Amino acid sequence: MSDVLDPSDGNIVDAPFDSALSQRYLVYALSTITARSLPDLRDGLKPVHRRLLWAMRLLKLDPAAGYKKCARVVGDVIGKYHPHGDQSVYDAMVRLAQTFALRYPLVDGQGNFGNIDGDNAAAYRYTEARLTQVAIDLMAGLDDGTVDFRPTYNGEDEEPEIMPGLFPNLLANGASGIAVGMATSIPPHNAAEVIDAAMLLIDQPEADNAALLAHVKGPDFPTGGIIVDSPAAIAEAYATGHGGFRVRSRWEKQDEGRGTWVAVVTEIPYGVQKGKLIEQIATLINDKKLPILADVRDESDTDIRIVLEPRSRTVDPQLLMDGLFRLTDLESRVSLNLNVLDATRTPRVMSLKQVLDGWLTHQFVVLVRRSEHRLAKIADRIELLEGYLVAYLNLDRVIAIIRGEDEPKPVLMAEFSLTDRQAEAILNMRLRSLRKLEEMEIRGERDALEKEREELTLLLGSPARQRTRLKRDLAKLRERYGPDTPLGRRRTLVEEAAPTRDIPLEAMVEREPITVILSQRGWIRALRGHIDLASADAVKFKEGDGPAHALHAQTTDRLILAAENGRVYTLPGDRLPGGRGYGEPVRLMTDLDADTGIVALAVANAEGRLLVASSDGRGFIARTADAVAETRKGKQLVNLRAGAKLKIARPIAAEADYVAVIGDNRKLVLFPLAELPEMGRGQGVMLQRYRDGGLADATTLVFAAGLSWAMGGDSGRTRTEADLSPWRAARGAAGRMPPVGFPRDNRFG
Repeated sequence: MSDVLDPSDGNIVDAPFDSALSQRYLVYALSTITARSLPDLRDGLKPVHRRLLWAMRLLKLDPAAGYKKCARVVGDVIGKYHPHGDQSVYDAMVRLAQTFALRYPLVDGQGNFGNIDGDNAAAYRYTEARLTQVAIDLMAGLDDGTVDFRPTYNGEDEEPEIMPGLFPNLLANGASGIAVGMATSIPPHNAAEVIDAAMLLIDQPEADNAALLAHVKGPDFPTGGIIVDSPAAIAEAYATGHGGFRVRSRWEKQDEGRGTWVAVVTEIPYGVQKGKLIEQIATLINDKKLPILADVRDESDTDIRIVLEPRSRTVDPQLLMDGLFRLTDLESRVSLNLNVLDATRTPRVMSLKQVLDGWLTHQFVVLVRRSEHRLAKIADRIELLEGYLVAYLNLDRVIAIIRGEDEPKPVLMAEFSLTDRQAEAILNMRLRSLRKLEEMEIRGERDALEKEREELTLLLGSPARQRTRLKRDLAKLRERYGPDTPLGRRRTLVEEAAPTRDIPLEAMVEREPITVILSQRGWIRALRGHIDLASADAVKFKEGDGPAHALHAQTTDRLILAAENGRVYTLPGDRLPGGRGYGEPVRLMTDLDADTGIVALAVANAEGRLLVASSDGRGFIARTADAVAETRKGKQLVNLRAGAKLKIARPIAAEADYVAVIGDNRKLVLFPLAELPEMGRGQGVMLQRYRDGGLADATTLVFAAGLSWAMGGDSGRTRTEADLSPWRAARGAAGRMPPVGFPRDNRFG
């Protein structure tokens, strides 16, 4: 077949696949990095933004001119300079016009350019645009030979390689982008602060980042907000070029009368869409994940106003906002990654000082090139003016030559020693220019140009004069973006704040009373309300099952489940299965082995204490707060000796002062509660000494009130032994037989 390639004709290159692939991917990666994703250090623009501004400039879309359709601009950009998709170019143009996306918009848009709610802009056939004064300042000097121009992709036109203006766009407007193997994220800053820092570097080139941060307080977002990081964290981020900033919404408490109040959010973090933020908060309310919040209302118009209504007037406003900061984008993190292209188009991560140094170096180059370009223009103009003056001084002879010679140009050049350009200019003079006043104006113009040339010559020869000139130009620019101007006023407050507090369970869960019932086989459920615990036996159980533990709690409580292996497990009250049916096996909620018995179930609270004892007669006092486990595996509370099991885990009443212990050998002993140590974990101390058997039961009591126990049968009566002195002994004693009538099962009840 004729279309089959012949290896002998050189069209096929024999190369290893991996090297060919890596070489081509490297070319693609470099193209993405340098021509698409990373901004240039000198003007802070990516190629698409630079070409957009250039095309709008050629269309004469100055701030004082009328608007033109965005479709016209996009068409020029993709047709002449940027051969990419029209939608991507328009999206870039839209962002340049969004006042909530750019701190200093470069495009003045008319029409729907999107909003902070996250709505998209209208199609480019419906919107119009022109340049802003910021864009004019960024492009100032393009006609003065300050930067190089390069051919466009098809060679038909030219475009600037970089923008020469003094406006510090890289830091003022920031940038973001993802390339191949690297990314950039630069938040916007206050232009006046950046200019102040640059002027400091001009005077003190050795100034460090700390000195610069006396002027650059931190990012200045178009949407305001509050940066709550510490000065040390901010300084570290700018010194390394890596880091981030915690940005919180700005809010205020607004009294509604009669003790009620609402929290009103007036500014939200940069890059957060208000519509999605409202959805986040509404989802919290619907899912009851923050019960102290009752409602959210969006009352925004041109200004943001999000109204947050608490559940009750007693809610702590700061606690409510801390919860929202933790659970929603009312607080977000804006990253800093100062990865930019330097003057040699090499990607580098820079510190704040390096960025400003590179930008100032560029501005000095622009200043020198502008001065050299102006000197060349002055030399050309003075050359012409000298020719004009020769003509005026010899006007009659010049007129005679022009009238009498067929080729007057060579004669003029020879007789008056004129250059070709001077002779041509004289021949092109109009008769109306041959008046005396014109001669005086030419002499005045020449003298002024001579003076300007002298000043420019001195400027080019003196770095000190260049620094003074650049400082003067920056000071003039600062007047336009100063802190007392509407555009230059700092919008983001920098104010260190502590991290958000851990949200207490009471704020996360709606507080409701429940009665928790745990069956003998380990099935657990939570009935609504506080029912009579005596009636827990009437609750239905599976066949062969029955009640084991019942207690009153709240949905905000955490329950401690103690097992025979000495471990304790934690059950959140709000996650217990409901009272319908038989509940669920508690072993599905914890990593409790099926053959391990359950000893006790208790409510964990900050002041609560437990008497824990093992079957070998050892025990101690444990705080319930220390017994709370954070994982399904629980935590080891009692270290058991071989063959022993956890026998007792009983809450201690606040007024209790004695411990009562009875063994399997039916010996009873009482000793002061103060003799037991309080431990976070361990074996404990000996409670009672046994020759045979082990511990049967243990409890705490008020010694003066005596010991009471239930009598058998259905009478419901109890019996009390008031004088307990015969059984009082030192801890670890063997004890003696209990009072007459004490239950035969050796249980205190």
